Amino acid sequence: MTSSIAQRLCALLARVLPGPLPVRVRAWDGSEAGPPAAPVVIVRSPQALRRLLWQPGELGLAEAYIAGDLDVEGDVGTALGAIWQHVRDRGPAAPWHSPRQLAELAAGAVRLGVVGPRPPAPHTPRARLRGALHSSARDRAAISHHYDLSNDFYALLLDESMAYSCAYWTRPDDPSYHLADAQRDKVDLVCRKLGLEPGMRLLDVGCGWGALSLHAARAYQAQVTAVTLSSEQRDFVTARVAELGLADRVEVQLRHYRDIEGGGYDAVSAIEMGEHVGDVEYPAFARQLRSLLQPRGRLLVQQMSRGAHAPGGGAFIETYIAPDMHMRPVGQTVDLLESAGFEVRSVEALREHYARTIDAWRQTLEEHWDAFVTLVGQPTARVWRLYLVGGAAAFAERRMGVDQILAVRPTREGDTAMPPTPRGWYEPEQPR
Repeated sequence: MTSSIAQRLCALLARVLPGPLPVRVRAWDGSEAGPPAAPVVIVRSPQALRRLLWQPGELGLAEAYIAGDLDVEGDVGTALGAIWQHVRDRGPAAPWHSPRQLAELAAGAVRLGVVGPRPPAPHTPRARLRGALHSSARDRAAISHHYDLSNDFYALLLDESMAYSCAYWTRPDDPSYHLADAQRDKVDLVCRKLGLEPGMRLLDVGCGWGALSLHAARAYQAQVTAVTLSSEQRDFVTARVAELGLADRVEVQLRHYRDIEGGGYDAVSAIEMGEHVGDVEYPAFARQLRSLLQPRGRLLVQQMSRGAHAPGGGAFIETYIAPDMHMRPVGQTVDLLESAGFEVRSVEALREHYARTIDAWRQTLEEHWDAFVTLVGQPTARVWRLYLVGGAAAFAERRMGVDQILAVRPTREGDTAMPPTPRGWYEPEQPR
């Protein structure tokens, strides 16, 4: 009896995922095989497997999904979660090594019509960076690839503050408490940790769309210098500053952190910007931040980290989302800041907060899917679906983390002017 295409696909899949398959497969001829109650993976054409032959691993699988050659019935997160749990519980299958096994694989690929020329890349921009790693020009191109997608896209995805970083969920079980509330609580927590008071000078390095800068200027009457490498962000924040009448309190600059001039700031913030600095460059980055602060000035770094044995990033993220990103275990970042002359006073892990934040963004993406597709096209929308599904899982499963690191530049005599306890950081926001 001749086996169906779906059965042959399951046989190949069993070589990679040992034990009972965690998914059911539906092939391009309509045949199905695999556990009846499992999530259904749809292989729409032989080209899905051809992509894996030409680009084995994570990137080939992602591009098959982005191009629509591979799909999932129902929730993508459920299917990927089932596969990840299966691999965690059982580990990958032993690789094929013998000439006979390789010959069987090649023969199976020919019978399925998989062998052929390399498929075209999906119709969504890959990051194509040139020049020395973390040169100013290359950093600008990397930031532009991710953040200059369009302000309209991010306005649809994010809350009204346009905060594109981990929120701080102080009332997660309150049904009236939403993402915008959690983002406001995050920027206010940052301002309290920095000890901002009226007239203080804040440097916001990698200011994004200005959520922290605008809040610090409005709620704390700080004098803010907001710095970004993204022209889209610069234009957005500049317009918001004018709209809110904050031109006397907020200056927006389009420049690399290496080119920031002046100094004597009372506080410096870097909210999820340090991941873009690079491994080799981070010590100089930390020294630069210290030089911009006056003695007793505080630094708040909110930064993603990776687990001690987790890679962080990956081929898909590097290619389609955030090229040249580098993450390290949080302890290594603390060491680098201390080596630059800072005294680290607090490290607060926000890992679970990020999983919840990304889930909120993904819910928005799914609820407004047609609008996103109209705005950026189906392939780019599918890139972001994969990105958000994978990101939420990475934080939930502790493969990635995110931390707020509060540091201070002591005086030569060791004075920091820090409060005796952190109690004031966690008090509810007072009317201002």
